[in-house]
Amino acid sequence: MKRYKEKSQKFSIGKTFRKGFRGGAIGNRDFFFGLLLLIITFFAYRPAWQGDFLWDDDAHITNPVLGSWAGLMRIWTEPGATQQYYPLAHSVFWLERRLFGDEPLGYHLLNILLHALSAFLLYRILRRLTIPGAWLAAAVFALHPIEVESVAWISELKNCLSGVFFFGAILSYLQFDQKRTLKWYLNSFGLFALGLISKSAIAPMPAVMLIILWWRRGTADRFLWKKDLLSLLPFFLAGVSFGLFTTWVERRFIIAEENIHFNYSFIERCLIAGRAFWFYLDKLVDPSNLTFFYRRWEVSGAVWRHYFFPLGVASLAAALWFFRRRSKAPLAALLYFVAMLFPALGFINVYPFRYSFVADHFQYLAGIGPLTLASAGLDLALSRMGQRFAPATRVVPVMLIAVLAILTWKQCGMYADKETLYRTAIQRNPECWLACNNLGLEYQRTERFDEAIACYRKAIEISPASWGSYFNLGDVLMQTGRTNEAITQFQMALDRKPGCAEAQVSLGIALAQTGQETEAVAHYRKALDIDPRFIPAFLNLGMLSLKSGKASDAAVYFQKALELKPDDFTILNNLCGIFLQIGKPDDAINAANQAMVLAKACGRKDVEREIERNIEEMRRAAALSNGEMEGMTNR
Repeated sequence: MKRYKEKSQKFSIGKTFRKGFRGGAIGNRDFFFGLLLLIITFFAYRPAWQGDFLWDDDAHITNPVLGSWAGLMRIWTEPGATQQYYPLAHSVFWLERRLFGDEPLGYHLLNILLHALSAFLLYRILRRLTIPGAWLAAAVFALHPIEVESVAWISELKNCLSGVFFFGAILSYLQFDQKRTLKWYLNSFGLFALGLISKSAIAPMPAVMLIILWWRRGTADRFLWKKDLLSLLPFFLAGVSFGLFTTWVERRFIIAEENIHFNYSFIERCLIAGRAFWFYLDKLVDPSNLTFFYRRWEVSGAVWRHYFFPLGVASLAAALWFFRRRSKAPLAALLYFVAMLFPALGFINVYPFRYSFVADHFQYLAGIGPLTLASAGLDLALSRMGQRFAPATRVVPVMLIAVLAILTWKQCGMYADKETLYRTAIQRNPECWLACNNLGLEYQRTERFDEAIACYRKAIEISPASWGSYFNLGDVLMQTGRTNEAITQFQMALDRKPGCAEAQVSLGIALAQTGQETEAVAHYRKALDIDPRFIPAFLNLGMLSLKSGKASDAAVYFQKALELKPDDFTILNNLCGIFLQIGKPDDAINAANQAMVLAKACGRKDVEREIERNIEEMRRAAALSNGEMEGMTNR
């Protein structure tokens, strides 16, 4: 049974702006709405344009080590080479690094552009589904301040990029549902796959399609459910498979390395999920106190009042189920909201649960369900007010959009730089140990050591079990010459995390500075027992060997470090001097030449000049040595 008469058209993300899904080209009205949406979005995010790199941006922005074509291959083939295994997102970071380098403006503009494109694609979906207030819902999504974290934070390119593919996949599947042609099916699956390798949070997309189709189907179309399920089965398999794989990567390379334990029972996870649901819904309604780090709740199955949260969700779902005979829209919006939130509701362990169970960027796409329902309700209510209230029907939506744009503008200010971000987080969540710790790092970087020490001590006071704050406090104390105090802090860090190779090495360095070199060597070796590939341990063992006159041993340690990191020109540069000490000038020159090539690749002109001087000195030394040998032979 055909329900539509419009012609099928080949879909691509790039052509979506020019071609619609209701026959023919997008009309002038849609084109100008899309252009206006783009302009307003860029204007609302204007304070974010000059925002600096934040928290873990340095771990996402492609490391110079991966900046080559071989590095791009590693991004795709080597889990653990990047912060998370999202190879398409990290390929975009790779390209951005080549285009923009260390200037954040380009990164921000791309995030904003992708967000605006997602909003326009949402508009096309809602128009395709003939949902009232489609333009309003798209504008609210584009300008709601809850989305600022995903757009203004460079690392969350993952959200913005995967969102474009998410909406593109839905648009293509809706066209497939109309025509049942293979090209639209493959288009949808291809876009979904691209979205998954940008960020696996879009894995619930096939469940979203079932919700949309359930809401859309009439009684006469119920026989299509079997086809719907069979058609979406490959999507479910792809989503679950990649979701499980990225969960394994997160557990293997992030959670395990940080020695984080999330030992929650199933009941406790349900309590977390129930509370998170109401938290996210509340932030959609009242986005007045958004922050980067929210307070981490204490969860206990023994506290009876905690059960009100999941029971409230179940009661709401039951009420909307009975209401579905009048309208399925509220239940569909709820199901969409839960489906898209599911990866972040607490049933799957993710690193941010270490400090909070919720974050604004977790509901980047999930909030669309309630926001669309509210926009459609407002549009219907205004349309029924009649001619007498016609001015209000135009003014109210415009005022709503203006208020959201202003709130987004203000929220962007929080993402200006690291210090502003952490100060604001502490102001809005004074018990956030992580914000105190990270603010201390920023103070330490700018050599405000007393303020850094105060921040670390505050973080320790809030969370005495957090080993990282002890470690950072020890580091700044070392930097200010208070070595004995630093030793105490490093020992405190190791008491809480004995398996930390970095803390073992730092304690070893502090002990070596106080003349306890034997004890220092023991800690360096402990670090290698923990992580046989921990390069700083080899380097510090090499430096101690040099100090004690064992240059040959030092060469062995530095060569082991070089095997683990063959593209490090500083290791090669140090090897030059060691080779000279042990009478291997040719090896020294070869190491210096390799260091020169790597320094040029990294654009380090200062290092190039230093190496050039060293090479000349080594050549003169080698020539002199050869001349002396010839003289001895002649005599």
